[in-house]
Amino acid sequence: MDTTALARSFAKDLIAHRNKLAGKAEDAVRAEFALHQVAGALDGQHDAYHKESTTVLGHWHGQGADGFRHTSAKLTKELRVTGAAGAAAEKVVAHVASTVDSGHTAVQRLVDEYTTKAKQILDAGAATGTQAALMRAVGSVADLAPQYTRQSASTLRHVDAELKAAAKKLNELRKDLTHDGVADKAAPAHAKQPHGTGTHPSKASGRGKDVVHAARTQLGVRENPPGSNRNPYGPTAAWCSSFATAMWRKAGVKIPVLPFSGDVYHWGQQNGHAYGKNSLHQARPGDVLIFGTGPQNTSTSTHIGIVEKVEGNQVTMIEGNSGDAVRRNTHTLSASTFYGGVHP
Repeated sequence: MDTTALARSFAKDLIAHRNKLAGKAEDAVRAEFALHQVAGALDGQHDAYHKESTTVLGHWHGQGADGFRHTSAKLTKELRVTGAAGAAAEKVVAHVASTVDSGHTAVQRLVDEYTTKAKQILDAGAATGTQAALMRAVGSVADLAPQYTRQSASTLRHVDAELKAAAKKLNELRKDLTHDGVADKAAPAHAKQPHGTGTHPSKASGRGKDVVHAARTQLGVRENPPGSNRNPYGPTAAWCSSFATAMWRKAGVKIPVLPFSGDVYHWGQQNGHAYGKNSLHQARPGDVLIFGTGPQNTSTSTHIGIVEKVEGNQVTMIEGNSGDAVRRNTHTLSASTFYGGVHP
């Protein structure tokens, strides 16, 4: 007789409470990580913008200086307010994550304690070899389960109350967090890109533009903690490919998150979207270009990035896991660097 399974059959509600808290804990940790990334990126933007605007103002005393001062001060204030809201939201979610984690741990202890006691009772009843003793043991276990379930239900109610209070606080901060205009100011969708020989920005498809827009919103996002490969786009592993495919998915491309860049090339081959190193002139915004000689394995397919623009033989890309962050880098569009690319 499997007395552990029998014991647990009387504690379905108790175990359900434990599982529900486990799900809430995972959601809270994900939210805390995302808000940490947002707050950190905004703080970085604020510091960089303040430094650059101060430098310009220190050397520029022309007719437009007053107007620039006004615009500079306004944007600096927006960044400061948004960054502060992001940091405040992160603290709210961190508190909730801690509460949920504590609740989950407490209910897990209840599950373990109940299971141990119930199994001892059932084993003792079974050891007598009589049906009557076993039935009495089953009755005792059935009476025992509600005592623990009441405690787990109380813990769950406490956690739910904390979640509702946190949701209220986050709603109050949402106005500051949802839009600061920074991404649009930095790279407006209607801005004209420079053109020259071999320039491709005008060839971007609607989907390609959506991919680039999604990628730009992630600039500055870092793995947390540094050097851990812990990222918001995919598994805890080298994440340049997880980032690229996650941005494609945001733009509506029906592709799974693929942690290996060689698999993105294989996906492109299977769907007729791939091109090799002799056709790199096809690269356009929203595509991915893949570094190495691939796509066989991680030693041949070494990195991947999203094309932002191509000018002559220079390609500007937005890359995940570039120095542990999402960064914009420029490379020579060369077969010695890239073995191929894929259209979204």
